[in-house]
Amino acid sequence: MDPALLRERELFKKKALSTPTVEKRPASSQSSSSKKKKAKVDREGSTGSKHSSDTSNGSFNLKALSGSSGYKFGVLAKIVNYMKTRHQHGDTHHLTLEEILDETKLLDISVKQKQWLMIEALASNSKIEVRDGKYAFKPKHPLKDKKALLRLLDRHDQLGLGGLLLEDVEEGLPNAQKALKALGDQIIFVMRPDKKKILFYNDKHCQFVVDEEFQKLWRSIPVDSMDEEKIEDYLKRQGISSMQDTGPKKPMPIQKRKKPGTQKKRRFKTHNDHLSGVLEDYSDGVPKK
Repeated sequence: MDPALLRERELFKKKALSTPTVEKRPASSQSSSSKKKKAKVDREGSTGSKHSSDTSNGSFNLKALSGSSGYKFGVLAKIVNYMKTRHQHGDTHHLTLEEILDETKLLDISVKQKQWLMIEALASNSKIEVRDGKYAFKPKHPLKDKKALLRLLDRHDQLGLGGLLLEDVEEGLPNAQKALKALGDQIIFVMRPDKKKILFYNDKHCQFVVDEEFQKLWRSIPVDSMDEEKIEDYLKRQGISSMQDTGPKKPMPIQKRKKPGTQKKRRFKTHNDHLSGVLEDYSDGVPKK
């Protein structure tokens, strides 16, 4: 290669290395990063202003929802739960609305909401009893003490109505756990498939010892796949008569017989009234002359 060209190339390289260069970032990355920073600043500012308004308000959950229906029903639920709790603790006397609001610390509700509670909400609630303008909790089974519970269970047993749900008993019996513990073996607990407990009256007159051989014989006969008609047919084939129509039968009414000779003579209408003076009666025979 020509030496002159080589010298020019070396000079060009030296000049290029001595000149500083600055690289510029893409415009898209700058705009996206600026948007992110702006959004973050706006979010922080909005949360800060929201927090400041909440702290200055003091009772956000109560006042922010004062005009919504959710707040009204929340107040109603709080009152019903409070009345239930005080009933379970033995406080069964009635309270006025002002006393309820005072004890539940709901003193800042409006006059319109008070009217709604008095006229509509509490008056029509199935768990609230209204008497002379005062309110009390109304359980499914109002029970005063353990003796009342035992009488109710006994009546259900005698009438074949079954047992009572434990949650219903706890709802209506003040200090229920203490009363159930005091009753001891006078009641029986049975667990349902849905894990709910049922209370039954323990009738000790029905307790007797069954021979073990008879128990084995009883359990050896499967009847799961048989209905009432099949069981009855099986008993007939074995020469065993099933119980049917065991209830008291009503006596048949006795028909009174009519006495002979008491029949009234029939009366016949006469159609020849205009010939009453001309015709003669021959029902007794022809008269002798």
